[in-house]
Amino acid sequence: MKIVTSAEMREIDRVTSERYGVPSLALMENAGSAVAQFALSSYSDAKTFGVICGKGNNGGDGFVVARKLHQAGKEVRLQLLADPVELRGDAATNFARLPTKPAAPPFAVFKGWGEPKSAQAVFTCDVLIDAILGTGFRPPVMGIYAEAIAKINAASAPVIAVDIPSGADADVMGEQTGAVARADAIITFTAPRPAHIFGNLTFGPTVIAPIGSPDEAIQSSLNLNVITPREIAALVGPRPRDSNKGMYGHVLVIGGSVGKAGAAAMAGFSALRAGAGLVTVAAPRSVLGVIAGYHPELMTEPLEETAAGTVAIHALKAFEQIADRKTPLAIGPGISRHPETAEFVRKIVLQSTTPIVLDADGLNAFEGKAHELDGRARTLVLTPHPGEMARLTGLNTSAIQRDRINVARSFARDHGLILVLKGDRTVVAQPDGEVWVNPTGNPGMATGGTGDILTGIVAGMLAQNPRREFEAVLTAVYLHGLAGDIARERLGEHSLVATDLVNALPEAFSRVRSEAAAQWVTI
Repeated sequence: MKIVTSAEMREIDRVTSERYGVPSLALMENAGSAVAQFALSSYSDAKTFGVICGKGNNGGDGFVVARKLHQAGKEVRLQLLADPVELRGDAATNFARLPTKPAAPPFAVFKGWGEPKSAQAVFTCDVLIDAILGTGFRPPVMGIYAEAIAKINAASAPVIAVDIPSGADADVMGEQTGAVARADAIITFTAPRPAHIFGNLTFGPTVIAPIGSPDEAIQSSLNLNVITPREIAALVGPRPRDSNKGMYGHVLVIGGSVGKAGAAAMAGFSALRAGAGLVTVAAPRSVLGVIAGYHPELMTEPLEETAAGTVAIHALKAFEQIADRKTPLAIGPGISRHPETAEFVRKIVLQSTTPIVLDADGLNAFEGKAHELDGRARTLVLTPHPGEMARLTGLNTSAIQRDRINVARSFARDHGLILVLKGDRTVVAQPDGEVWVNPTGNPGMATGGTGDILTGIVAGMLAQNPRREFEAVLTAVYLHGLAGDIARERLGEHSLVATDLVNALPEAFSRVRSEAAAQWVTI
């Protein structure tokens, strides 16, 4: 799903009306209806709804929400932060459609702060709807709008933001400054803006509701997208009845060393759990028993080893035969930074024509030698965390984190590869410079081994989808984060460990399938 700027969103609305014949009044009606539907389904027991409206189109959406909630039998108290004579266009039209006579259930309209009991009446409702300022606003907030935001933040009721929490700058990709309304949920429309993805505007859901704009009208100059279940559902659908394991690829994991055998085992089993038909783990001979003991489903192959218990350069002699007919290679989990092992890794990456997923110390083998990484001859997927990315680029970690999107985009483009830069909002960049952002995942995943799990899932999805490699990577990244979210639901953030993600993968697959068919996209 494309991420668009606020200016592009205005152009999308204009084009939708002028070129595709959808009246702007219909867009507003659809927007407000979506918010009301979400409010009624999420807070069905609420009896009173307070709707706080500005004088612009965001307020106009709020008028529709208020009308729809009232029609559904809810008591509504609407606070208009302006004189009605200031309303224009579609907002004025929808204000005129509000109930004007005594009604059951009650419908009350308060204007400004002139009525002393209005604030108490509105802000003590069971649920608040923030329709003050939309994505066209630029900070700072002043005057009566700032006062209203302060009252929202002081209230105890849950808050649903219409389009974006009031006071937020929709085009900011980092932390917001100034007064911003809190939100327990955000309902935005057509396509997300940067702040919806990067702004940490809510701990609850952000829903993207379609309101009538055709796909052809949704254009963006950012070359930036968010991964949603709809983009990846085709890769997690039901399998044919006549399936056999040979149809789903054979992953070869190359990794492990004395003291780090578990990393290779986790990557191998994650590839199986992601759906690979077969998985073999090639590791130093002395740790094979440990790896085989983790999961009986894994096949193993011994590699010659150094005195330190890591893969030796002499292992190259047998490697060609071991790698024969393997569909992707996953190199790096637990492999160590031993100089001889690093040389082994570099030779495989430079010589192999098989798709490769490179992670952990497999990446560190290219510190100071990143110019040797080239994915143009065959698919090459790198999955660095910020520290590993810093070693590849020669930048410090802070510089990586300040400009994650552009760092990933430039590296992927320069080296002709797929780059998965892990972290909060993992970034996936493809060789043409297009970037996708993953909305799943949580702080509980900041624990040893989760990167090895990702490596296995990526390899497993590549094995099954050799002709849809970039989609396979997107799918793996999304599933990995979603499995982490499911594990957090079960265990909390503090107690989560890497293998909990593997156990949660089956439910992650199921959720992707069901959410892809949902009316709205939720991130």
